[in-house]
Amino acid sequence: MSSGNQNLDLVRSILAAHERGDYSSADWADPDIEYVVADGPDPGVWRGRAAMAKAWRDVLSAYSDYRTIVDELREIDEERVLVLGSVGGRGKASGIGAFEGMRTGAGVYQVRNGKVIRHVVYMDRDRALVDLGLKE
Repeated sequence: MSSGNQNLDLVRSILAAHERGDYSSADWADPDIEYVVADGPDPGVWRGRAAMAKAWRDVLSAYSDYRTIVDELREIDEERVLVLGSVGGRGKASGIGAFEGMRTGAGVYQVRNGKVIRHVVYMDRDRALVDLGLKE
């Protein structure tokens, strides 16, 4: 099996949990993972599992019904997997409905030796495709 297939399988397993609303595990992440939010209201870079987990808790705490919906997975190269989908949910403060609160975004998981070493989240799918050279 090529590393690409193993990488796709790893990312599929992460996303299967996220689609169920389970964001509790970070066993898939390298201890020194670089977690990047490229755009949106709170862009930033966090290093390590604990920092990534805190950043995620901050996002999840703003929603009463956060969810991930995966549209497509695409192998970019030997290490990177592109995920196209939607994220969001019902905002606690705004009261915006679950579906109105969904954003069409993208994620890039960079995998090395069976662990995600870098995860980049894009709230704007078009920006992700441009950054990756997949769209003009």
